[in-house]
Amino acid sequence: MITRIQERLVPLALLAVLATGTTLSAQSLPASEETARARLNASPRHGEWVKVQSGGDTINAWVVYPERSDPAPVVLVIHEIYGLTDWIRSVADQLAAEGYIAIAPDILTGKGPGGGGTESVDRDGAVALVRALDRTEVVSRLNATAQYANSLPAAQDTLAVIGFCWGGSTSFAYAAAQPNLSAAVVYYGTSPSAETLARIQAPVLALYGGDDARVNKSIPDAQTEMKRLGKSYQPEIYDGAGHGFLRAQEARDGANMRASERAWPETIEFLKRELGS
Repeated sequence: MITRIQERLVPLALLAVLATGTTLSAQSLPASEETARARLNASPRHGEWVKVQSGGDTINAWVVYPERSDPAPVVLVIHEIYGLTDWIRSVADQLAAEGYIAIAPDILTGKGPGGGGTESVDRDGAVALVRALDRTEVVSRLNATAQYANSLPAAQDTLAVIGFCWGGSTSFAYAAAQPNLSAAVVYYGTSPSAETLARIQAPVLALYGGDDARVNKSIPDAQTEMKRLGKSYQPEIYDGAGHGFLRAQEARDGANMRASERAWPETIEFLKRELGS
């Protein structure tokens, strides 16, 4: 029980948390897939759809602004193999809550039926479209989105990238393709080839579920090669967690939530160290 003297010392936000029975960590994590739409609807931050031009190409993107008085660093958010879902948009919103301009391009723009993007297909359709993407075009679309975001009046000229699943692998590879990158975060994505690793300049934070052998088998070679090259690669593996743990926080008898409660603060600490706040 909190006494009256103690109560004066406890922040109101913490009292609200205690009253509702929720945890502080849950309030500072991205939403899970099940709660993403509700979190987006309740967000106090400004988010909007924008169209990014790249030559004759147009990419739909979701951008969210932090509530701050000075220019913010930019974080480029790369979606999963399921495309630009509400969950990815909610991750962008949580990054904005941490003080970053977060922008998530729909890499499937124009690839769906009738020239649609993620919204034009179901989950299986999105998977099929992502698997058919051309890597050169993906990099071009990411570059255009990054340039758009960094040119915003409210943005600093600093950039990090974060990706999940397919987007995690893409984030790792993009660190080799974009020399102006300040940091790369990889959530449960496979590592690129040694040739690709040699071109990476930015520090890489990589976060993996312990029960994800398909992805994790690529960690040792990447760790050895990055160390040999003198490059910064920080892999973290969370016991019992599965692939996609940050999205599926309720799964695996608490292991995914425990992984999320460790991985997300590590992500924010890494971004603040490499980008500033």
